[in-house]
Amino acid sequence: MRRARVLVLLLLAGAGLAACDVPGFESETGRTEQGQEVFDLWRAEVAAAFVIGLFVWGLIFYAAIRYRRRSDAVPGQRQYVLPIEVTYTIVPIVIVAVIFGVSYGVQRDVDDVAPDPAVVIEVTGFQWQWQFHYVDEDITVTGLPDEPPTMVLPVDATIRLKLSSHDVIHSFYVPDFLYKRDVIPGVDNEIDVDVTDEGTYSGACAEFCGLDHARMTFTVEAVSADEFDDWVAQQQSDSESATTTTTTGAAE
Repeated sequence: MRRARVLVLLLLAGAGLAACDVPGFESETGRTEQGQEVFDLWRAEVAAAFVIGLFVWGLIFYAAIRYRRRSDAVPGQRQYVLPIEVTYTIVPIVIVAVIFGVSYGVQRDVDDVAPDPAVVIEVTGFQWQWQFHYVDEDITVTGLPDEPPTMVLPVDATIRLKLSSHDVIHSFYVPDFLYKRDVIPGVDNEIDVDVTDEGTYSGACAEFCGLDHARMTFTVEAVSADEFDDWVAQQQSDSESATTTTTTGAAE
């Protein structure tokens, strides 16, 4: 009975902790829908590990106190206890299976692409900068050695990023998005991001790619839909003005 009461108390304590609001441990929560799913998965796994750890430590302390040596008498000896051995074999298998299943589901959702994204951007990594080509808007933003590019994105919209490289392996990484994808020559990767919060976020190449790898950075500017439309109109106007000036100069 005493043993049963201890186990019940441990289970109740674990259930109580699981019901509490799990902290974020100073981690970014993810500024995209995909990043938030990754964050929720990580936080759930940390909470589960804490509860399991508490339960195991409780059993250890219980065994150390309950079965501590009180005399020189040798305690009862048993070769094995089949129910306990079956339990501590099956339980870890179930835990790993659950973690695998949940992780697979989150990974599938994060890698899923929408049939009709709002904006399609071709992201090209090259030594040692980035180029962003907005397909439908016909806008190209290319980074320079001393002038990293800025990727402007509307919030609350599905953005398709088509990643490619023409030289070596790079890695498209925005820490605030909690998401990174390698950019490999000959391999066309596509990812969707749905930015939820307006703001300015830093990005970089997260795969060592040569001499100036550390300078291969960029900025993501998440704005409202109206601001994005204004930015597109301004970029297209500037492009038309530059084309007109070049044509006039050639004619003269």
